[in-house]
Amino acid sequence: MRSSLYCTDIFKMIEAPIFHVNGDDPEAVAYVTQIAVNYRQEFRKDVVVDIVCFRKHGHNEADEPMVTQPLMYKKVNAHPGTRKLYADRLLAQGMVKPGEDERMIRDYRAALDEGRHLVDPVLTDYKSAITDEWTSRVSAVYTEKCDTTVPAKELKRMAEQLTAALPNFTLHSRVQKIIDDRRLMGQGKLPVDWGMAENLAYATLLAAGYAVRISGEDVGRGTFFHRHAALHDQNREKWDEGLYWPLANLQENQGWFHCFDSVLSEEAVLAFEYGFATASPKELVVWEAQFGDFANGAQVVIDQFLAAGEAKWGRACGLVMLLPHGYEGQGPEHSSARIERYMQLSAGFNWEVCLPSNAAQIFHLLRRQMLRLQRRPLVVFTPKSLLRHKDAGSPLEDLSKGTFQTVIGEIDDLNAKKVTRVVACAGKVYYDLLAMRREQKIENVALLRVEQLYPFDDRRFIEELKKFPVAKEVVWCQEEPENQGAWYAKAHRLTTSLQKGQTLSVVARPASPSPAVGSAARHSAEHKDVIERALTKTERS
Repeated sequence: MRSSLYCTDIFKMIEAPIFHVNGDDPEAVAYVTQIAVNYRQEFRKDVVVDIVCFRKHGHNEADEPMVTQPLMYKKVNAHPGTRKLYADRLLAQGMVKPGEDERMIRDYRAALDEGRHLVDPVLTDYKSAITDEWTSRVSAVYTEKCDTTVPAKELKRMAEQLTAALPNFTLHSRVQKIIDDRRLMGQGKLPVDWGMAENLAYATLLAAGYAVRISGEDVGRGTFFHRHAALHDQNREKWDEGLYWPLANLQENQGWFHCFDSVLSEEAVLAFEYGFATASPKELVVWEAQFGDFANGAQVVIDQFLAAGEAKWGRACGLVMLLPHGYEGQGPEHSSARIERYMQLSAGFNWEVCLPSNAAQIFHLLRRQMLRLQRRPLVVFTPKSLLRHKDAGSPLEDLSKGTFQTVIGEIDDLNAKKVTRVVACAGKVYYDLLAMRREQKIENVALLRVEQLYPFDDRRFIEELKKFPVAKEVVWCQEEPENQGAWYAKAHRLTTSLQKGQTLSVVARPASPSPAVGSAARHSAEHKDVIERALTKTERS
């Protein structure tokens, strides 16, 4: 496959030592393994042990490998087996007496049958430092409530640390403008945008002693030039200098901050971060896809571990997945994070699936993930065009006083008696609906935002619906094709939330096997049609 006889040759690219050892020689295997462990402990570097051996059986003990590999397994079947070879060697050396090897085999099988320990356990008084932390969390019942506010004074202090000027450190002009604006946001002179809100969420958690770990492609800068957790000196002369992490330099005695621009291997990186999160309850572990679509490459990790790990193994995990999502005409591979897949996997309060629509929402959502006792995965469909959208910014006060809202009601001062239609939606499409409604001065349509798709907050949704008692039409509007997005998973929950006499319908792109079209002109026409139909036309149920 790689024009090589050895499966370990791939490790040559990181210059790791590679030991090849014969599996028929247990003492040699133990010796080489000890060398590898010593090397790892001494130098803190990767090391590889290649045990050259064979599989005595096929896929399992009931499989018959001779059917497909007769030549190979004629040789395998003629092999006496490693245990027999080693026993003969010990007999020849006088290390065991004749018949003792067979007795050891019988005793071993008897122990297995009786369920006894095969080795004596090592008894120590060692206790993991995080044992108590997990004890308080694994039994925590699902709850939405948690105080995520931060005093305005502390937010301003964190903002000052995040935007402090560095001596002899030259930022790129575009980054310098972002940092200058963020300084004004921290002073309350500009609305806080998404990138600043996210950084403030991390900063306040770090200041409180929590650790934060972020990985994914381009996460230091942010795929869409919004995070800038890593700052680069434009005048640096060596590759290993001129890099500064504001979040790692907030104050003394803060939590650890780690940020890794990982390789383009979504499955491997997400699997690693899942394992990390299951072992570290006081660390906010975040994996961000370059585009939400790219999580496709990690689907097996999502299905087997994130969605079902707690149900299958009682394994709690607070991993956060940030999946950029939104239809901006960038084609079928850069539009949809496949909301429908996560909705189909949602059951038993196994995780939370959210589409926060403004800066304050992501601030409170990320803080909520750590401040609550429960540890369950959080799937966040993050925006692209909304990262710098003027209406998606939030006043600093919303961070110091607010909370994460699972449902956001109508924000304009509409006459409730004139509202005949309520359009519910999630994500970026809300701002397009709002813009057209204001532009065309439509007064009979109210807009509701569902910010948390799962678990669906029926109570809050019903509260908002009741504010418009005359409305008979309830419409779910989504950017995605009808067979995708949240519609199929949410239709029954929306139906049970309807008031007497109300009907439910959907406005979406036509059902499609592809997430989006490849033509910018066709995308625009489709999008305009969706917005117009949601606000003005009668739809089927």
